[in-house]
Amino acid sequence: MADPEGFEEFVAVCSGRLLRTAYLLTHDWPRAEDLLQTALARAWLAWGRIQTHPEPYVRKIIVNTYASWWRRRWNSEDPTDRVPDPAAVQRHGLDPHAVVDERDALWRALRRLPKRQRAVIVLRYFEDLSEAEIAEALGCAVGTPKGR
Repeated sequence: MADPEGFEEFVAVCSGRLLRTAYLLTHDWPRAEDLLQTALARAWLAWGRIQTHPEPYVRKIIVNTYASWWRRRWNSEDPTDRVPDPAAVQRHGLDPHAVVDERDALWRALRRLPKRQRAVIVLRYFEDLSEAEIAEALGCAVGTPKGR
């Protein structure tokens, strides 16, 4: 199948930002990559309708797909084979335990939030979207993200 005009360029330009959004929602790189791939596959099918403003549309797909995965997923601890690199932290003159503890506290706080509130935080403070853009991505009224 031929590439619809502009899709390949869109993926090359925007996939880094969209992958970061997916990671901030999932906190797991492989799951974030799967989430982005799913969103891009759906965007491919709708490319004729969305090619003038595709990034907000794909971001909305990511948020909605994450929400549906989150509802189906068993919510518990995920094992990891990576440990923080204490040498890198110490090079910056920081207490490695304090840095890890703060990061862990932030992730725990984000995980306690309902999925839509977490999406609002990620889209506002990590993606720097406006309230209107967040509302569009979440499919809600403009004032709703403000109150969350």
